Amino acid sequence: MKYGFMDKILRVNLTSRTTAIEKIPEQWAKDYLGGAGLATKYLFEEVPADTDPLGPDNKLIFMTGPLTGTSSASASRYSVVAKSPLTGLWGHGNSGGSFGPAMKRAGFDGFIIEGSSAVPVYLEILDGDVKLLPAKNLWGKTVPETEDILEEMSDHKVTIASIGPGGENLVRYAAIMNNKHRAVGRTGMGAVMGSKKLKAIVCAGKTKFDIADPDGFKITARRQIDFLDESMLKVGFEAFGTNMVSDMVNARGGYPTRNWQTGVFDDIEKVNSEALTDKVLDQGVSCFACPIACGRGTTIKEGKYAGKTGEGPEYESANTLGALCGVSDMNAITMANYLCNENGLDTISTGSTIAFALECYEKGILTKEMTHGLELEFGNADLVIDLVKKIAKREGIGDLLAEGSRIAAQKLGKNSSHFAMNVKGMELPAYDPRAAKICGLGYVTANRGGDHITAFIEGPTFIDSPFVLVDDSKIKDPFVADPKETKVVVDLENALTAFDAIGACKFMGMLLPASDYTELINTALGWDMDVDDFRRCGERIYNLARLYNAKTGMDRTHDSLPGRLMKDPLPEGPAKGMIIDEETLEMMKDAYYEFRGWDKTTGNPGPDKLLTLGIQENIAK
Repeated sequence: MKYGFMDKILRVNLTSRTTAIEKIPEQWAKDYLGGAGLATKYLFEEVPADTDPLGPDNKLIFMTGPLTGTSSASASRYSVVAKSPLTGLWGHGNSGGSFGPAMKRAGFDGFIIEGSSAVPVYLEILDGDVKLLPAKNLWGKTVPETEDILEEMSDHKVTIASIGPGGENLVRYAAIMNNKHRAVGRTGMGAVMGSKKLKAIVCAGKTKFDIADPDGFKITARRQIDFLDESMLKVGFEAFGTNMVSDMVNARGGYPTRNWQTGVFDDIEKVNSEALTDKVLDQGVSCFACPIACGRGTTIKEGKYAGKTGEGPEYESANTLGALCGVSDMNAITMANYLCNENGLDTISTGSTIAFALECYEKGILTKEMTHGLELEFGNADLVIDLVKKIAKREGIGDLLAEGSRIAAQKLGKNSSHFAMNVKGMELPAYDPRAAKICGLGYVTANRGGDHITAFIEGPTFIDSPFVLVDDSKIKDPFVADPKETKVVVDLENALTAFDAIGACKFMGMLLPASDYTELINTALGWDMDVDDFRRCGERIYNLARLYNAKTGMDRTHDSLPGRLMKDPLPEGPAKGMIIDEETLEMMKDAYYEFRGWDKTTGNPGPDKLLTLGIQENIAK
């Protein structure tokens, strides 16, 4: 491939300590684009569905997209795919910052990490030169400590992805961090990296790739950025970051509080975007090539944690480490967020699993003896901070919580799974679908488990922000489960999956149409892709990931919500009395499978569907 791609994949076997460089099969690039799409194809072909996620046969696949590192709006993203230790299914995490572009400047589109090292190592890639180096001195270090040491050791301006103690200790929702504060957060990719004793990947280089039509690409990219510069999305995100949605979600009665026992937080003014801005904000932070500085560069300016600095919290973190645990102290929430980043922990799963434990203690399922003397009470900010540390170290009760809420509930029993708020093992984000029922469908159909960003149907429902990336994303009444509107979930899943493949930020899909991205792809790669082709690529990737999950034994019975959402009505607020009952969910699933062309009995793609997508050769594997 002449344009856009480096056309080089670095394969690293940590067991044999060997490396190899491969070309990307050209048809794979056309069918799966790059990023999570191409990584999923490699996973499907090379990692059997019965592989132990924390064993040497699992493969950790880093992959950039063809737009990663270009001048198009927010083309910073890279994906990591492996079998997930949290869900046992297709695992995927995605991050911005500048590590994705650094991978390409170092000379590669992606890395396939296989086997496992007997001792800690890190991978150094400088302008195509690859070395495996000892990392004994780095093992046990936090993410910032690791980056500082590696930067000081290098003669180059390096960009680093690493794990903290959470990944080293195989916390099932451990993250891979880059640029110190940016996270490949969900599904436990950091635990896979830790199981391989790979502490970090260090990248630097000046390798360039060619653009097929530089002038045409520049015109389209400039038009995008000019449009975004004048948008309300930019104004809102730069002023308040992602936490600007907190008031809107709370006002609709869907702001998860005290482990989802209610959807209204009385102290919302202490944790909303204004509180974050007033208390801790220093400046906005942007990813590579992004015209919107939605990240929050912060410092705790008062109290016992004064002087601590970092990034965040984002909306999800502010909720899961805050209201979900009954905490309304923004300084403490920010500190808990810093500790998650430093230790390499996914903030959503961390906060949600802690909130689950607090309710278990409230109900007498966890006792003081079991918690090693800790009183797990809602609203105790210092306790939440302490539990984050214990999870990262797998110390005391933290050892149980490091397993995630599903496994913890299985071990504790006593009907605790009813309020273990996960789907397929992955903890839910901060939008209660009882207040917007179609969001519940989005959670159960997301390939990586309970996830909002797969379809981000929360945009049209909770924050009144449609996606122009698809033809129609309107939801008439969030309280009503309309089977016809399940097509919106399908369309958004396909389109945003394609975004993960090309290396673009999904927020751009709110304002920029798919035609802008096909124009970028065509001018960058010299292809002739139309909007239907683009969306079909997303559909192909989505079906392949679902097929991988099917091979693990997953079917429509696993597309289910926690008991609390299906049986416990919201007790207050605009959504008071709302649930998503089993009959409603099954009706919505039937409509969804119909739009997908999947078998309604299994909830999985059948031979005919795979044939139409050109992946029929994989059926027998």
